[in-house]
Amino acid sequence: MYLHGKKLEEIDFFRKLSVHGRKLGIHVLVFTPDDVDGDKVNALYYSMPARKWKRKLTAIPELVYDRSRYRGAQNLQKITKFRALHDKIRYLGRPLTDKWSMYQIMSGESDIAKHLPATVLYSGPEDLLRFLKQHQRIYLKPHKGTGGRGIVRLQRASDNVYFLQGRDRQRRIIPAQMIEEKEITEKLNGWNMEGQYIIQQGIPLALKNGRVHDFRMLVQKDGDGRWQITGCAGRVGPKKSVTSNLHGGGAAVPMDVLLTERFEDQSKVESIKEDAHTLGMKVAQFLEEHFGSLCELGIDLAIDPSGKVWLLEVNPKPSREVFSRIGEKSTYRTAVTRPLQYARYLFSRKTETEE
Repeated sequence: MYLHGKKLEEIDFFRKLSVHGRKLGIHVLVFTPDDVDGDKVNALYYSMPARKWKRKLTAIPELVYDRSRYRGAQNLQKITKFRALHDKIRYLGRPLTDKWSMYQIMSGESDIAKHLPATVLYSGPEDLLRFLKQHQRIYLKPHKGTGGRGIVRLQRASDNVYFLQGRDRQRRIIPAQMIEEKEITEKLNGWNMEGQYIIQQGIPLALKNGRVHDFRMLVQKDGDGRWQITGCAGRVGPKKSVTSNLHGGGAAVPMDVLLTERFEDQSKVESIKEDAHTLGMKVAQFLEEHFGSLCELGIDLAIDPSGKVWLLEVNPKPSREVFSRIGEKSTYRTAVTRPLQYARYLFSRKTETEE
């Protein structure tokens, strides 16, 4: 989808896809629903000789790698209309569903359920107060939100007194403040949370310096159509932030560095990594069984002080920038090329079927 001024959010990633695609014999076109006219599309393509983007009118590709961020009813309408009009297109992956529905679906698989923080749908202040009695810390999250927007953390300081901090809908940091239980409802009044937010058990994520952290795992299909763990990296939030998202100012740290800093014992670190990888593969396989063919998943994980692995969130349109930021060039290159290799695998299978 175009941002203001017909800009595209991931244009550098699309350039890399185009360059690597050419090496694999795949011609990459970039377009939005606004570029479509009937069965033709005025698509962007990256000209290697000119080293710049150009446009050409061409047929709509038969295989689409959907990177659209909906962000608003108008964009969602455009995507829905495009999918309905061009229902013969095959997609590398597919959308999943909102955070609350995902929690309900994954709770049905026992091997995954034991890694899920307790979660309920917010229907009123009484839900929040009841959850606060059960858990030392909780998170309030928009069940359709992304990028750390609108997330609030409440942490018990003493009887009936809580520490509140978070980010507003524009991702701006909400100053940390101490509030009494009776003030909570008033503070959150006007956020329109009923049915729009989930309340989630908070996993202790603070490092020794007080900053929160988590891990982003990238699970992708390879050139043979098999799931692989491409990589996993730590994300550390900025000061006074309750989220670690890179878009919100977070920093990327190699997984081994972050785990060793916290646990020191190398056998413990290896055990945690093994648990995380096992969980990542289970999640990918289970969600594919439920939703149908997928291409890649960004899986957000938390490791508590005991070393238990928790599953926080699953994203079907993940970024891979975290690997570039920690200097893992090979992992980043693999993260970029795997969707292309999987696309070539799908093309080859289609050809074999037609023959």
